[in-house]
Amino acid sequence: MINASYRTTAEQIDQANASGRTPVVFIHGLWLLPTSWDRWAAVFEQAGYAALTPGWPDDPRTVEEAKAHPEVFAHKTIGQVADHYADVIGKLKKKPAVIGHSFGGLVTQIIAGRGFSAVSVAIDPAPFRGVLPLPFSSLKAASPVLGNPANRNRAIPLTYEQFRYAFANAVSEEEAKELYETFAVPAPGAPLFQAAAENLNPWTEAKVDTKNPNRGPLLIISGDKDHTVPPAIANASYKNQKGNEGVTEIVAMPNRGHALVIDNGWREVADTALAFVKRFVPVAVPA
Repeated sequence: MINASYRTTAEQIDQANASGRTPVVFIHGLWLLPTSWDRWAAVFEQAGYAALTPGWPDDPRTVEEAKAHPEVFAHKTIGQVADHYADVIGKLKKKPAVIGHSFGGLVTQIIAGRGFSAVSVAIDPAPFRGVLPLPFSSLKAASPVLGNPANRNRAIPLTYEQFRYAFANAVSEEEAKELYETFAVPAPGAPLFQAAAENLNPWTEAKVDTKNPNRGPLLIISGDKDHTVPPAIANASYKNQKGNEGVTEIVAMPNRGHALVIDNGWREVADTALAFVKRFVPVAVPA
């Protein structure tokens, strides 16, 4: 997928600041690129927000480039990615809404825990320290990476069969193949190894400050057929977060897998996120 209107992160920041609109920062997860948010960004722009889709450090512009140069993904850690997005947000004139999927959902919660977001939506978020359930399907989905310790320092692509299980189990075979060809790219192994050890490592980067009173409202969206982040993990994340004095909610999307932000039902998920954001960061009405 080639984004013809590609803008650098610096250009997105400048345009958001110049617009005077409330920014919405989208954070993608493993095996996807910022272009996976293009349709979402259009929806939020039409609703009156300034959408930004900054990538992880060194993200290629296109799926084609990513497949040709997978090595650029290697060695990225959760802490590096979280600090990268915190730096982006620090350049915005207004505190943004932040929306993330999978490991992007984990980073979203880290950012919120630092008090950097006005409102946050974490979609099928990867677990943080203190989230204890470890369902078999999660282990199977992560096995292409965790099965070899050397993968920690590599960029790992998924085969179609692995993508079908981890992402596209709730859609048709035809759609699964289309999603794989359109969106799937290699991903760094390090974050999965960090997540696997987070409850054993007190210094883990996969740590969220769930008690910060400046965390702001948080919505967790869970796909009830997700193999990678099953409802047990999403529900445990919610239970850890609901002690915060801010609003904390969870919504289960029926018959949806991990590809819920890019598959044929993406708009329902986007509208759910948009409705939550609107509740707490209304669009300014011109005078």
